[in-house]
Amino acid sequence: MKRKLLIGLTGVLALGGGGVGWLWNDYQRFVSASLPLSGQGEVFTLVRGTSFSELQQALSRNGWIDNKHYFRLLARESGLGRRLKAGEYEVPVGTTPLSLLQILASGRSIQHRVTLVEGSRFSELKAQLLSDSRLTHLLTNMDNKALLAELKTDWKHPEGLFLAETYQFQRGDSDLSILLRAHRLLKEKLNAAWQQRTDKKSYKVPYEALIMASIIEKETAQPRERPQIAGVFARRLSKGMRLQTDPTVIYGMGDRYVGNITRADLRRPTPYNTYVIKGLPPTPIATVGVEAIEAALNPAEGKALYFVARGDGSHVFSNTLRQHNRAVREYQLRRRKDYRSTPE
Repeated sequence: MKRKLLIGLTGVLALGGGGVGWLWNDYQRFVSASLPLSGQGEVFTLVRGTSFSELQQALSRNGWIDNKHYFRLLARESGLGRRLKAGEYEVPVGTTPLSLLQILASGRSIQHRVTLVEGSRFSELKAQLLSDSRLTHLLTNMDNKALLAELKTDWKHPEGLFLAETYQFQRGDSDLSILLRAHRLLKEKLNAAWQQRTDKKSYKVPYEALIMASIIEKETAQPRERPQIAGVFARRLSKGMRLQTDPTVIYGMGDRYVGNITRADLRRPTPYNTYVIKGLPPTPIATVGVEAIEAALNPAEGKALYFVARGDGSHVFSNTLRQHNRAVREYQLRRRKDYRSTPE
């Protein structure tokens, strides 16, 4: 190795002149010297497609290396120059030119996180990803048809096709890559839950269970209530009763919804208004988490056919319409001042 380095340094010597011994010592100084980093260290981004010459120029502009010839020789003789990986890297105080190359070749770049939230609409997920400056944006001019083609799915609408979860990514990854991963994970969790389901009557295909999971997701944020609400809806389906769930009405209203539902809204037909249509709406109405999927496929047993929000984030469940009307009078018609439909 030393002999090869001396041969390489001889080339450098031809460029700059001077004695071989001095040149060897100077090269060793360069290799072992700490980079002039500020504070507790710095972050360096190696952009995909960057040539080695462009990397040297960037490091020189930063003031991190003072001899391009030495750095190129070090990269070649260490073999690291051929193994550099694009990414965003933490460069700690004490880093030398050699350890910098090791960092850039490690592939252990900084991991960022983005959370797709339960109950969000697809339009909200898309806006969230497009506003994230850490991502490369491929969704900007991509319509739903093109996105569904990327997902390679037969489902006809992107609503509800992405699992609510936290995803790690590297700076420069695309927003599309996040959605592709979220879709793959959703199919994995949905299919696994389908195989283990206790309710084998309510849904013909997993997509119907996904639709139900999205309704459950919008009806409650209380984990313990999800199976109970699933049970109510499963029993209503089995009896041929309409689901009559407000979140489907709101979704069908689109931009017309401004915070309140009127009696006219409940009567106005849309493909999603479950006060008017029988059975499930045509697509999910929100992004779901694993818990809602499992609740939809494993509903709690019982006799309740109705529920109403108490105003503290929980619900009152009733077996009969008379009990339900009494609960509506108590909790809806006489709403408490601090009424809220979901937990804090």
